[in-house]
Amino acid sequence: MFSESDLLPLSGLQHLAFCERQWALIHLEQQWVENRLTVEGRQMHERAHEQREEWREGVRVSRGLSVRSLRLGLIGVADVVEFRPQPQGQDQGQVKSPPRPYPVEYKRGRPKPDRCDEVQLCAHALCLEEMTGVDVPSGAIFYGQPRRRTEVNFDTSLRAETEALSQLMHALYAARVTPQAPYAPKCDRCSLLEICLPATAGEGRSVAKYLKNVLSAAMKEEND
Repeated sequence: MFSESDLLPLSGLQHLAFCERQWALIHLEQQWVENRLTVEGRQMHERAHEQREEWREGVRVSRGLSVRSLRLGLIGVADVVEFRPQPQGQDQGQVKSPPRPYPVEYKRGRPKPDRCDEVQLCAHALCLEEMTGVDVPSGAIFYGQPRRRTEVNFDTSLRAETEALSQLMHALYAARVTPQAPYAPKCDRCSLLEICLPATAGEGRSVAKYLKNVLSAAMKEEND
């Protein structure tokens, strides 16, 4: 379990899933550059948070809801969480089941070829499960194009990937190392392209290798 002071921004998981160097530039070196894509994305999030709470056909809709997980060491804000009533089973008697959270994230553009958006949404679900004690099996991402929801099931594989990225993010944060990264086609849509300079920054290094080097150097220094 992490303490409150050790919680890291949940949004960093999306950056980390997209590119380890991008995560480090933003969250270690505090560098950020806006472009058209990031501005449009930020405006979509702001619109999603405008009305804090409402009821729709028996469903409580909360916007801009703060979430956290002490187990994973994450803290963030969910765009929308729908608290949906659960059907009552015959064996439940007069005991009413708590509503089931259904997280919804808003993204500009279209669904991506990787799972960075799904990882971020799954992290919100894991936080909600810890906070409410209710299973969250699925959620949705609303994409600006084609302006409809994409259902996401939080299966074992996605949950494992999300938890592994959370562990990696804390390890990178503790190591304070900004990894190098080779140029890839996805770099062209990154707002940090001019800061990162992946084509000239040298060959990439694996996370395992540079973490191993950092830990080895720390142990050598301690022994000296």
